[in-house]
Order: sequence, then C-alpha cells, then structure tokens
Amino acid sequence: MSTLVLTVIGDDRPGLVDVLSGLVTAHGGSWEHSRMARLGGKFAGIVQVEVPEQEVGGLRAALRELGELGLLHITVDGAGDDRVPDGARVGLELVGSDQPGLVHAVSAALAALGASIEELSTAMRDAPMGGGLMFEASAIVVLPAALSIDDLRTHLEAVASHLMVDLALSE
Repeated sequence: MSTLVLTVIGDDRPGLVDVLSGLVTAHGGSWEHSRMARLGGKFAGIVQVEVPEQEVGGLRAALRELGELGLLHITVDGAGDDRVPDGARVGLELVGSDQPGLVHAVSAALAALGASIEELSTAMRDAPMGGGLMFEASAIVVLPAALSIDDLRTHLEAVASHLMVDLALSE
C-alpha cells in the first residue's frame, strides 16, 4: 500500500467530498485522515489516503481530471516521515479583539521556545455587545523535552498581555 497526501481546493459546492472519496474508493483506496473546511467561498482540505501500489497511477490520473474539469485543484504527495514528535502536548486557546499579527506573534513565541504546532484552528466571530470582531484560536502544541508547561505559560502570558488577548493552556 502507498500512503498519499492530497491537498484539495475548489469552489464550494455540494458533492465535492463525494466525488473525491468515490475516486479513492474506485481505486481500492482507504480514506485515512482529513481536515477540510469552507473558507472564503472555497472548499479546502488535506486528506491522507492508502492506495494499493498498482492503483497509484490511475488515482493520480483521475484526480488530475477533476482539476481539468474545474471541480477541484488537487496536489498529490507521498507521505512524509510519520513519526509522532516526542514531547508533551499542550492545548492552547486564545481569544481577543481581532488585530493584525496575532497568529504571527504567538507562533513566533512558540518557535523561539522550540515548540511545534501540531494542529491549529482559527475563527472570527462578532464580539459580544457589538464591539467588533473577536479572533479565536485553538491549537495543540508539542513541547520540547527541556520546556515545561509553566515556562511556556510564563512566556506566552507576556505575549498575551502585550497583545491584550486571553490565553489559556491545558495539559
């Protein structure tokens, strides 16, 4: 079996997952993991599939046809190193008034500490009492062995204070 990672994007419309999953199934493949969302009127996602070796070429050709039909633009890559990073996993939640640079400030602080973002989800919503937009972020962060959650908290609290956002960590 071959592991493939598909990156997909296209104009959002009903049936896109059905078409994509149908092609994987038609080529004897198995849909393993995925993250997909509607963003800015587009449907975007990343999917890991397992396909028999002899079906990889046929699946690639069928996926290319979806792009030629204008349904989905799909990039196909072989799987990378699937080792799970060592280190404690910490949940990170951030909420605050929307402002440029929030993701950059937090991700730069994490990178400076050697922490790695394993998952990240962000969203905007109306602030309570009609006060503009609120930015929300939720992440799973992998800490290097030398970094404690208390040290991470101390470092990120300084960043959160500067940005005037609420930040919470959970083990």
